[in-house]
Amino acid sequence: IVGGIVTLFILVASLQNLEAQGGDCWGNFRGDSKLTGVSSATLPDRPEMLWNFNTQGSIMAAPVACKGIIVVGTTKGALYGINSNGTLRWKIVTENSIEAPSLILNKVVYCGNLDGTLYAVDLETGNIKWTYHAENQIMGSPTYYKSGKKQVILIGSYDYYLHAIDPETGKGLWKYETNNFINGACALYSGMAVFGGCDGLLHLVDDISGKSMAGLEISTYVASSAAIDDDHAFVGDYDGRFSAVNLLDRKVSWVFENKEANLPFIASPAILGSTVYIGNRDKYMYALNKKDGSLVWKYNTGSRVDASAVIIGQQLLVANMRGDLFLLDRETGKP
Repeated sequence: IVGGIVTLFILVASLQNLEAQGGDCWGNFRGDSKLTGVSSATLPDRPEMLWNFNTQGSIMAAPVACKGIIVVGTTKGALYGINSNGTLRWKIVTENSIEAPSLILNKVVYCGNLDGTLYAVDLETGNIKWTYHAENQIMGSPTYYKSGKKQVILIGSYDYYLHAIDPETGKGLWKYETNNFINGACALYSGMAVFGGCDGLLHLVDDISGKSMAGLEISTYVASSAAIDDDHAFVGDYDGRFSAVNLLDRKVSWVFENKEANLPFIASPAILGSTVYIGNRDKYMYALNKKDGSLVWKYNTGSRVDASAVIIGQQLLVANMRGDLFLLDRETGKP
């Protein structure tokens, strides 16, 4: 949840809470294939730190957890499997910095690093099953899609391509070329991968064939991942605009921006009910009406909000780049 810190802090009260998403997993960095950032875990009103684990390196990407094992990478290229009591289970060392969250699927961890290598690692043992090599760095989390007997791991790279990979063998299935770097993860919608990139487009790509379904112009540069809800994709950009895109008619429904700052949206949104939540480099956490983009509330965290917030019941868990953690009331924005 927090980027750029040396230790991993666990604030939940029990193993059950660590394993509450998707049956027993929080398997990707936003909790589900639509990247909505909604957790089924619970937190006490006054969380206390249970333990910390020193990774000996900065943590840029959110951890994921499954079967009582927390997986997190560091800028020194290490990937850790940490038991839910804070003890080391396994560690592997890759050749470059890990700045993208992992994906856990069927007891396998899929993790990319900045030399463009995607690793498939056994969740329980840390043994490397296979590696796949893109032509440039991987900055976004992998996504998994299944249709019938066909299974696909999708991962974007700075080589301009979205890569489709067989999750069992590591064999490349197809590549879809964009016009610039791909930073974020793919959200899944109606058989399509939905993602932005440095070409300023929101791409809609068929998950199985790799065929382009649409390329919608959003801005000059999309660094974050989109989230999907009610046939809309919600995505922020580097120009300081946060857009709702109708995926049926493929048009922008509304745009929100703080015109006094116009600072980038690096974080990905969280969505539940009638509200979408998004942090910005202007230090604010925003709650917006999902239908029209009107402001519900905003909260000044005191520093840039580059990390993606998580919805936990009636609370919103927010982190800023100063290293502060906040629990905000979802309806009022008050801490």
